Amino acid sequence: MVKIAIVNDSMLAVESLRRVLHDIPEYQLLWVANDGEEAVARCDQHCPDIILMDLIMPKMDGIEATRIISSRHDCAILVVTAIVEGYAGRVFEAMGAGALDAINTPVLGTSGSGEGATSLIRKIRTITMLISDKPSCRKSGEHTAQASHADIPEVPLIAIGASTGGPAALREILQAIPQDSGAAIAIIQHVDEQFTASFINWLNDYSSLSVRAARPGDHFQANEVLVCGREDHLIMTSAGSLDYTPHPIEQVYRPSVDVFFESLSKNYRIQSLAVLLTGMGKDGARGLKMLREKGWHTLAQDQDSCAVYGMPKAAKELDAAAEILALGDIGPRLAQWTEKVRATAQEDGPGAKGSPGGKASSGGRGNGNRNEHGKRSVRT
Repeated sequence: MVKIAIVNDSMLAVESLRRVLHDIPEYQLLWVANDGEEAVARCDQHCPDIILMDLIMPKMDGIEATRIISSRHDCAILVVTAIVEGYAGRVFEAMGAGALDAINTPVLGTSGSGEGATSLIRKIRTITMLISDKPSCRKSGEHTAQASHADIPEVPLIAIGASTGGPAALREILQAIPQDSGAAIAIIQHVDEQFTASFINWLNDYSSLSVRAARPGDHFQANEVLVCGREDHLIMTSAGSLDYTPHPIEQVYRPSVDVFFESLSKNYRIQSLAVLLTGMGKDGARGLKMLREKGWHTLAQDQDSCAVYGMPKAAKELDAAAEILALGDIGPRLAQWTEKVRATAQEDGPGAKGSPGGKASSGGRGNGNRNEHGKRSVRT
């Protein structure tokens, strides 16, 4: 039995959520609170498995309530509000404070639970699988590609995976990376597809770098941030371009950090840097380990600075991270790494593989920094 609580000051919204939960036998409505202050007090007495949290409420809003509850209790928080699209910044602040995801409140119908109920149930079921620590599927989907990427310029890459608490962490990190870093950045953040555009716009407001959604066929470009823009998995294909795939369908986390990191370990030829940030569950830990084994430099966020110490903890247990850093130190560390990226590019010259915008070279200095895997490396 999954114990669920509702925090909302709207009687209509509460009734709509009650109807959704009533239709699922394994869901038990534990209690209802009318504001964040009451929710904090009720959690201290009887903490549920999942909280359906509104954003705008009297006395204490959903952001502050999420922050307090997440710091005291091990329960999952899903933002359920009628104003998601209009208050994207608040949604991402709540996610930075510890909320797992966000969704619109179902519209109360004349019969049944109303429009949006199916989407809410799907979210709750996904969260239930996460909190039950169900192992993610270990088999990556097959993806075939015809073209070779021998002539496609590749740039040093910073690959970042995040979940609960990720938006605020990503905002802080991107603010620390210079506009002329010379590296490409890729982000996998567990967020509902309907909020991706708002999430990207929100990040653009805080970053000097250009941030946009990754599109099928894209290649990484220096000084550009690509964000996974769908609930399908983002992958690097054997052709050297980005694509989306639904496989593995059984993967609990969508989009999956593991699937993306694993595709990079197989198909991205420049050993670069990967980071695993705050989040519930284990997604990304196995992929980070694979990248480290291929010679990438790997980082994980430390426990004290995580909103939820799940994904980085799993990475630590697998010895997947070469460095474990506080959030405040990760951005400066990446900036330091990008300085070495630029220095490496200047040493190798404009024609060397690994230089931002440069092409592969068949000999000379451009091949001097290769490891036993035959991949170009960037000094860390």
